[in-house]
Amino acid sequence: MYDNGHNFDPENRFERQWHRFEQQARRALRGIPGMGRLDWEGFSDNFRIGRMLAGGDLRLVALYLIEQQPRHGYDLIKAIEDKTSGFYAPSPGVVYPALTYLEEAGHVTASAEANKRLYTITEAGRAYLADNREAVEATLDYLGRVGRRMGEIRQKFSEFDDKLRRAPDADRPMDGVVPELDAARRTVKSALREVQSAEAETQRRAAAILEKAAGDIRALRSAAEPDDGIDL
Repeated sequence: MYDNGHNFDPENRFERQWHRFEQQARRALRGIPGMGRLDWEGFSDNFRIGRMLAGGDLRLVALYLIEQQPRHGYDLIKAIEDKTSGFYAPSPGVVYPALTYLEEAGHVTASAEANKRLYTITEAGRAYLADNREAVEATLDYLGRVGRRMGEIRQKFSEFDDKLRRAPDADRPMDGVVPELDAARRTVKSALREVQSAEAETQRRAAAILEKAAGDIRALRSAAEPDDGIDL
């Protein structure tokens, strides 16, 4: 592995990011069917990507990606982000010092291309990568597992959102009314559900009853009363 000659450590920022995500996800996923199968207790230990990529591992991953094709710094950030399904993207302040280190070590060369620096692996870089192939493959496997786990979580969120969109609106109580009026409203809603699948003539008769009831209710209000706009 490379010695940690450059002081760049995304761990603290990542740990804060992960802690916020985990707390929000735990609250949001309570009671969602199927989410209990996810190993939430192991997430905090399994997602320490910042620690893993804080030093030599990030340089090895960058060298591996550059071996596949010459890349700019931004390309490397996006490639690592893609491997974790968008959950983790190293900052430019982490990636560019790693690229500088690789260049100084003679493992990559940099050329100017449209106001960007394009990095290409050297023979020395290929040899070093071959000597450390096991380490880089272990890191890439870890990133892949993170990506699959995050994909599983996103799928559960998507399924839950679909269920919410299909679910009927919650029966919210009316504010500022006596209990009897709110109870009557619920009774009317229940009665309407009972005739929802009835024949057309039955539904028309129910509509006529409601129209008459609405007229009687409006007649109770004096002209001086403001229109409260109560949402039934």
